[in-house]
Amino acid sequence: MSETIPAQAPNLVCTTCDRPLVIGPVRASYLGQTFPVDLPHCPGCGFVYVSPDLADGRMLKVEQALEDK
Repeated sequence: MSETIPAQAPNLVCTTCDRPLVIGPVRASYLGQTFPVDLPHCPGCGFVYVSPDLADGRMLKVEQALEDK
């Protein structure tokens, strides 16, 4: 069985580790709910990059839906 190589996030580098970010599964949590999401993250220190578009778009909608419950 071959090993899957994570995709690199174009032009994104961790400022702490100086390593390219890779796109892969991370766990996002809000109000006690945890969601698996594929986001750029550092394989060294675990830093997760959330783009402004994602934070203001899809994540904002999920946040509002959870708060409405």
